[in-house]
Amino acid sequence: MTDRVDINRLLVEMRSLKSQTQAFARPPELAPKDVMENRVRPGVTVEKAGETQSFGSLMEQAINKVSEVQKTSSSLRSAYVQGEPGVDITEVMVASQKAGVSFQAMVQVRNKLLEAYRDVMNMPV
Repeated sequence: MTDRVDINRLLVEMRSLKSQTQAFARPPELAPKDVMENRVRPGVTVEKAGETQSFGSLMEQAINKVSEVQKTSSSLRSAYVQGEPGVDITEVMVASQKAGVSFQAMVQVRNKLLEAYRDVMNMPV
């Protein structure tokens, strides 16, 4: 039952990140020809983007979250090995799987970022 709550929280976080990244999108009714010297032609409205976080801070939050999940998994594992009451093997295994999945996801994001960086660096000027 606790997995469903975590999955729902993950979906909420993903939707929040998606809405934050959509703030950078150009409004569909605003074409490049409509913008002249930082002024918008009459009749075209541009909504001001809400406060958004920088890419670096988003990455830092993601890395900290993965670290937190790994620390939780490690502490649960240690508590189970020491025989503390109230620590169930299923909790330990679920925490371990969460830590593994979150780490693998972060590695994949890193790989994609490195690939994008290499692509940009190899572009002809």
